[in-house]
Amino acid sequence: MQLPLLASTFLTVFLAELGDKTQLAIVTISGTSNRSGAVFAGSASALVLASLLGAGAGGSLSAVIPTDALQLAASVGFLVIGGRLLLKAGQDEGDEPAADASEDA
Repeated sequence: MQLPLLASTFLTVFLAELGDKTQLAIVTISGTSNRSGAVFAGSASALVLASLLGAGAGGSLSAVIPTDALQLAASVGFLVIGGRLLLKAGQDEGDEPAADASEDA
């Protein structure tokens, strides 16, 4: 096993999962249950299965599509998602009403 690959994959997934919707859902479910062990087991199993599917799909796709093309497609996908989130955040700021600007006049 390649320890640097294992460590970089662990660190990348760990940092990516901090504070995301999955973690918030786990906190919510755990807060409504007194069985945090069962919540942990269920969420850990789901993450392992999702990772298995991703690793399998990546391995299968790399046999058909060149690695550089896969990395480019993933990069463009993340850029598109990030750009859309930034645009949505900018639109949401414009939708907020001014803080009682009429009272100052």
